[in-house]
Amino acid sequence: MGKVVVFDHPLIQHKLTHIRDIDTGTKEFRELVDEVATLMAFDITRDLPLEEIDVKTPVATAKSKVLSGKKLGIVPILRAGIGMVDGILKLIPAAKVGHVGLYRDPETLQPIEYYVKLPTDVEERDFIVVDPMLATGGSAVEAIHSLKKRGAKNIKFMCLIAAPEGVDTLKEAHPDVDIFIAALDEKLNEKGYIVPGLGDAGDRLFGTK
Repeated sequence: MGKVVVFDHPLIQHKLTHIRDIDTGTKEFRELVDEVATLMAFDITRDLPLEEIDVKTPVATAKSKVLSGKKLGIVPILRAGIGMVDGILKLIPAAKVGHVGLYRDPETLQPIEYYVKLPTDVEERDFIVVDPMLATGGSAVEAIHSLKKRGAKNIKFMCLIAAPEGVDTLKEAHPDVDIFIAALDEKLNEKGYIVPGLGDAGDRLFGTK
């Protein structure tokens, strides 16, 4: 059963406050999202396996640990998820990056896959799917389904802000996926926006309306 982790680190909470602020401009918003993604990645990778090697220091030979070759993949949900990728790559630069693009069907309001590009060795990688917002949960559910049907077996989901409704939807659809959240907000409003949220993450990242 997947776990739900809500981060309470003071640096993450401090930066998230400025991300929410309506007066935070595009440049600062982008930098803050990048920084919070780095801080979250530090904890989300806590269970990566290690192996011991010998390393020669200027003084002697030491038994020391290195990552044991676990292959990682980062998959942003287009387009807002892109804003979190560089922050994670700062810590794990060897990770491969895939992309999943979804649009909402105007009639059914369901997310439809329009673009998927993943590393060729999907079955051998642990994936972190990233999107700043987990609102209704529809996009996250569909993105993870896109990975699973191409052979991905170990997937985590990471977002800045989530609504309880989105968390419940994602847990029900993919009970094996761990969910990592910087803040769990109050609810969704009638338009499907997270309250209090931060507005439209894509527009704020890229300066569009």
